[in-house]
Amino acid sequence: MESTGNYAIGIDVGGTKMAIGLVRNDGRLIEAANLPTESVKGQGNAVLRIRQCIKELLASNHVDISDIRGLGVGCPGPLDLNSGVVLNPYTLPGWENESLVASLESVIELSVRIENDADAALLGECWVGAGKGRDPVVMLTFGTGVGGAVMNGSKIYRGFDGEHPEIGLMPIFPDMPADYSGVNGSLESLASGSGIAVQGKTFGFKDAASIFEANNLQQPDAVRIVQNAVRAAGIAGWTLAHTFVPECILLGGGLMDYQFEAYASSIRSHLDQANLIRKQSISVFKAALGNQAGVLGAASLWM
Repeated sequence: MESTGNYAIGIDVGGTKMAIGLVRNDGRLIEAANLPTESVKGQGNAVLRIRQCIKELLASNHVDISDIRGLGVGCPGPLDLNSGVVLNPYTLPGWENESLVASLESVIELSVRIENDADAALLGECWVGAGKGRDPVVMLTFGTGVGGAVMNGSKIYRGFDGEHPEIGLMPIFPDMPADYSGVNGSLESLASGSGIAVQGKTFGFKDAASIFEANNLQQPDAVRIVQNAVRAAGIAGWTLAHTFVPECILLGGGLMDYQFEAYASSIRSHLDQANLIRKQSISVFKAALGNQAGVLGAASLWM
C-alpha cells in the first residue's frame, strides 16, 4: 500500500548486518536499528525480523504505518531491479534467485522498491549529503570491497537492462594476480580493505589495519602495498573523470575514515596530469553521511 505520508523506511543490506531506518521526507533520519543479516537462514527468516523491527521503530516514534510512503532497500548486486530478485550468491548466500521485493511485500503492508547498495549510497549523498546540488557526481566507496556509482542528469547511470557497473573490477595493474572475479590487478584487489589484507598475508600481516600501521613506520612491504593502493585509487579516479567528466568525485566507505587524504591526494595528482578535460572544475570530497548513506538513499526512492 503506497501512501503520500511524511516518512519512508530505508534498509541498507550488507553481508553481515542490515541497517533499518525511519526517515522523514526532509531527509532527517529519525531512528535506525541494526539486525544481523544471517542470509544463510533464508529470506523468509530475514523479512520476518525486518517486519518486527519496523513495527518497533514505528511504535517508539508514534508513527502510524499509514504515514509511511513506502519501503526502500539498498542491496548488494547484481540485482534484477524489475523483479527484485537477488542474483548474488557470494555476499548473500541463501537469498539468491528469490525476489526480496515480493518477500517483503508479502509480510509488510508497504510497497517496496529496491536499488543496488552503491547506488543507494550515492542517492543519499545527493539528497542530503556531500553531493547535494552537484551533477554529475561519481562516488567510490572503499571498504571491504570497492563500490562505485554515477549520477548524471539527476539519474543513476545504469547499463544494459538496468545493470549496475562494477567499478571495483576495473583492471589497474594487469600484471598482478587475478582476484575472485578473474580480473588481474583490479581496483578492488589493490585498494579495498580485503584486497590490502590479502596482499599483506604474504608478508605476515594479519589485516589491513596492521598494514597501515606498518606503513606509518615505513616498513618496506607495507609501504609498497599502500603505495599501490593509493596509486590504484588515483588511476581509477583519473579514468572515471575522463569517462564521465563529473562535477565532483565523492570518496566513502570505512577506509576513508583514515585514508581519505591519501586517496584523494592521489586522485587530485592524477587529475593534474589530465590534458583533455577541465580538471580544475572536478572536486574530490569525502562522502558526508558515513554509514547512514545507504539507509537515507534507500528511503529517498520514495521521496
